[in-house]
Amino acid sequence: MTYIERYQEWIAAPFTVEQTKKELQALSLTTDAKDIEDRFYKELEFGTGGLRGIMGAGTNRVNRYTIGKATTGLGNYLKDHYTAWDLSERGVVIGYDTRNNSEYLAEVSADVLTAMGIKVLLFSMARPTPEVSFTVKYRNCIAGIVLTASHNPKEYNGYKVYDENGCQLVPAQAKSVISYVNKITDYSTIVFTAQDQLKTYIDVTVDYVREVYKQSLNKNQASKSKLKVVYTPIHGTGTVPVLLALTSSGFDTVEIVAIQEKPDGNFPTVYSPNPEDPKALELGIQQAKDTNADIVLGTDPDADRVGVAVQVDGEYKLLTGNQIGALLVDYVVRKKDLRHYQNPALVKTEVTSELGANIARKHGLDVYSTLTGFKFIGEKIDQFEEKGIHFIIGYEESYGYLAGTHARDKDAVVASLLICEMAAEYKQDGFTLFDRLEQIYQEYGYYNDHLDAFTLKGKDGIEMIQSMMVNLRKEGSPYEDSVKIIDYMTDVEAEPGFDLLPKSDVIKYILADGSWVAVRPSGTEPKIKIYYSVTAETYEETKDRLKCLQKIIITRLGLENN
Repeated sequence: MTYIERYQEWIAAPFTVEQTKKELQALSLTTDAKDIEDRFYKELEFGTGGLRGIMGAGTNRVNRYTIGKATTGLGNYLKDHYTAWDLSERGVVIGYDTRNNSEYLAEVSADVLTAMGIKVLLFSMARPTPEVSFTVKYRNCIAGIVLTASHNPKEYNGYKVYDENGCQLVPAQAKSVISYVNKITDYSTIVFTAQDQLKTYIDVTVDYVREVYKQSLNKNQASKSKLKVVYTPIHGTGTVPVLLALTSSGFDTVEIVAIQEKPDGNFPTVYSPNPEDPKALELGIQQAKDTNADIVLGTDPDADRVGVAVQVDGEYKLLTGNQIGALLVDYVVRKKDLRHYQNPALVKTEVTSELGANIARKHGLDVYSTLTGFKFIGEKIDQFEEKGIHFIIGYEESYGYLAGTHARDKDAVVASLLICEMAAEYKQDGFTLFDRLEQIYQEYGYYNDHLDAFTLKGKDGIEMIQSMMVNLRKEGSPYEDSVKIIDYMTDVEAEPGFDLLPKSDVIKYILADGSWVAVRPSGTEPKIKIYYSVTAETYEETKDRLKCLQKIIITRLGLENN
């Protein structure tokens, strides 16, 4: 069936609600042909990261039908893998963030599952993704769903699935669920009529924050009361849990950016609600200048990532994800009495800087590397519990961190607490987070980590990205001083005592001086990403080296004009 035939079928189909029909009828086969093709040239794929895409009508969009299809497939999987008692008594927890349609799509998911006889615990309001992960295990559910596109632009939404441990599905599990989803070829077979007696509304924020607070490492109330914090939830879910965690810990000078406090899926004050984007924290920094605050925190819509700006000589400097990770590792391993932990360990992703890992190793931690995606760090936590290894901290360069095992996903709430605690301690001792970072560089060498991301939209963009990866594999390393090429489609390795890493579309070039460059398509957006980690004796040397590495790989990929 062609995309035009699918488009016409949806307009005529009896299952299509009137709002969807009107949206499709407003499109013209003449002037909107590319848009229609992108909406219908394929099914929105349920991949290892669940669903993520642009909202709207069509088989390649996020809407009640594609979410209903995914939920029906998941429900059939659960019915085949759990007992009737598990389905009716333990059930599935469903959460959602503040994006447009997230609450509606969460209700759709709940309706579909209850129609299948599966109990649902549905959050009564928007809450962070890590809180949903926590709740799955806390309430002994068999699975979890969260409606979120995390830090993506406002046009996007998504659907993530957690297993009974609160860990997002890893490839082996996802492959099985995907097979159930793909069996559903007729949208008219999806049942949206709920059994309301199987649906219960919940809120566990107090219980969740209580677990977060167990990770507190600074008990000096005097130092906390002196730290001035500006916090922005960027119109997302972080307000209640982040403020509760900070005030419960003794931070009594926390100001919220009022214009960004109200939940709003249009994210009207930012171009992108992503803490990785320096512009996302601009309003927070502006307020911090007015109030002479020490630190600015900003969390993304589902509060699993956090960005940080620090006052240095009257100006505010942004920390990168790798820098925050290194500081957190340094703080946690120095503050915790590691003698109480058997086989303590850190987990990071393959595209994350080695700085935090080297700090961990010096303090006696074993270091494990995973593929990109926090689900692989969550999987390691589960494996550690079986092997007598104690997870201390895990992080990825994209501003995601987890201390403790209350969740199996990155958690901006616990990260915000620890960031403020170490900033307070350092302020009392007369220095800043950047001062501590400089001390770390003096000890471990300078690291300059950077990410270039190029967006190539639509069907043509996806094909271009695929072609780039094929060509990289054919042509070898673009760097003359490359000492090793790791292709994660073929060169996957296993940590001692663990299974092989799954194959992944990532190529990494290891260079003679210890620097590296990695290239991978985004798993959630139409982007190709290039990661750089440059190390040298001085920071100026790293800057010059980075520019050189950037030019070479961008030229090889043909992205000079993007």
